[in-house]
Amino acid sequence: MKNHLIPTALLVAITLAGCSSIPENNPSLNEARNDYNAAQSNSQVVHLAPSELKQARDALDKANEASTKAEDTAVITHLAYLAKQRAAIAQETAKQKSAEATLASAESERSQIRLKARTADADQSKMDAESSQRMTEEAQLQTAISQHQALTSQQQLNASQQKSEDFSQKNAELEAQLAALNAKKTDRGIVITIGDVLFDTNKANVKSSGTPNLKKVGEFLKKYPDRTARVEGYTDSTGSAEYNQELSDRRAEAVRSTLVSMGISADRITSEGFGQDSPVGDNQTASGRQMNRRVEIVLPNDDSDSPGTE
Repeated sequence: MKNHLIPTALLVAITLAGCSSIPENNPSLNEARNDYNAAQSNSQVVHLAPSELKQARDALDKANEASTKAEDTAVITHLAYLAKQRAAIAQETAKQKSAEATLASAESERSQIRLKARTADADQSKMDAESSQRMTEEAQLQTAISQHQALTSQQQLNASQQKSEDFSQKNAELEAQLAALNAKKTDRGIVITIGDVLFDTNKANVKSSGTPNLKKVGEFLKKYPDRTARVEGYTDSTGSAEYNQELSDRRAEAVRSTLVSMGISADRITSEGFGQDSPVGDNQTASGRQMNRRVEIVLPNDDSDSPGTE
């Protein structure tokens, strides 16, 4: 199988075509900016969580840069979501460190109370007075400890709820992405079929009109780095079987190269052409031949699936 690299000029055209329809105003990005501004204006966050605040700033910069470059709306929204989460982490970190400081101060106060109690034995009346004071302060200390424990429990609950919400959102996003790609779940795994919009007749260079779906596949693979992909090329029966096999090989490799150029590790993607084998339509009709001219991207159920397995 031969490798064919996409010309630089075509990559630029693909990127511009994929970004041309992105709206300038992104609600998620606006929310991320507001959340960061709120965190930055909080003196506790500035002093107690500077590292987390910087991470939020960096994440927001990436989202702003993506918006400035008019990248895909889904990319901007995802980066804005990460920036919002970083801002929230900075806020929660500051709260927790403040609570920890309160607890440390209370512990120091209790030590001082105990020292006073040990040195008051010589004077009974003084000891009684200090004992009464100690009881009051101990009660205050216990109240502070209880408040801190309640705060910690609430933070843990919030973190658990956030994790559950993130998991649900991730699943929802996955289902939405697969639905947008018309993906089907099969015994082989998830199969994404892309019709003949990817290539001109008898060509193996990916057209700009076919890149939106490939970008969605690329984003999916970035979001789920443990998943692998297998690119399979198919043709109709027009021409010789030998020519169709060679053309399907080149087209499958072209799609693989495009995904790699999007930042997907090359060792996660394999490609193979099957020529005019396994038709899904009637090669005696124009519509059937069009259905047969396709590329299938298979996301195996597990990484033990071997390429080309039917």
